[in-house]
Amino acid sequence: MKKLFIAILALGILALAACGAPEAVYRKIAAEEACQMMQETDGYILLDVRTDEEFAEKHIGGAILIPAYEIGNRAAAELPDKNALILLYCRSGGRSEIAAQELVAMGYTNVYDFGGIIDWPYDTVCKSTDATNGAK
Repeated sequence: MKKLFIAILALGILALAACGAPEAVYRKIAAEEACQMMQETDGYILLDVRTDEEFAEKHIGGAILIPAYEIGNRAAAELPDKNALILLYCRSGGRSEIAAQELVAMGYTNVYDFGGIIDWPYDTVCKSTDATNGAK
């Protein structure tokens, strides 16, 4: 019985190895879906991949900034949990797509790109007032 169990276990492991793990992909979602996820989920990371200047001008409250061109150098140190829920955005969606693809290539498994802040219809934090702007 023990040998049978070991044989079945070995076959199962071989079958899984032969199939390989599913390829990790990021998911493109709408701003409304991202907002809903933020309201319903604890422990997510809201990642702004624009420049320092763009972030200072206006950003979504609670966002952390890692410019898209620095993802490869900073993600491991600043985003240590590769299974964390990461919601990311840029200005119009181009840089967030590239950054999302790079994060997935680095092994991050729960990446959602909701495009650009220009399509974000909810509150933002503005430099000039350091207060929220918009309607929720």
